[in-house]
Amino acid sequence: MQPTAFLQALHATVRQLRATVETELTPLPDAVLNFKPRPDSWSVLECLEHLNRYCRYYHPALTKALAKPGASADDVRYSWLGRKSLDIVRPDNGQQHKTVKHMNPAGSQLSRAVLTEFLGHQAELLHLLTAARATDLNRRAVPVEFFRLLKLRTGETLEFVVRHEERHLQQAQRVAQLAQASAPVLAV
Repeated sequence: MQPTAFLQALHATVRQLRATVETELTPLPDAVLNFKPRPDSWSVLECLEHLNRYCRYYHPALTKALAKPGASADDVRYSWLGRKSLDIVRPDNGQQHKTVKHMNPAGSQLSRAVLTEFLGHQAELLHLLTAARATDLNRRAVPVEFFRLLKLRTGETLEFVVRHEERHLQQAQRVAQLAQASAPVLAV
């Protein structure tokens, strides 16, 4: 895919994710936001805190990668690691995957500040996607969070962040629906 179309598609997805959080999740009562269908599953706030933790790592790494100028006229390409990473976080991939311990928010004391932080990260991500127009998306420049000797291409990383957010936002929506269906009292 051409870089311009690639970035426009990611930009549209992030705008939609942000709108979903603002319209569907932010209005929910705290009881719904903290509801867990099972003790070993995540609440809505834990899903978003997980994403916040990834943003805290990947946004500065992307900022650094995007500081190197050099637009690419080539289609966005994928390495083996990039394809594998994207396959794991694809929203339609129903397989569950364990997350690394420091990215797992289970058992954290969370408040609505998680929503505010997430929305701030989305504004920052939109800025990063705009800045990405002036860089080579095929440059290997972003260290993988859990093993920093490995690097993803800039474009792969941008897509990874967006697809990962799509996946966990869908998870958060499912949890919110379960909370409202299983205990109508929570929604009041």
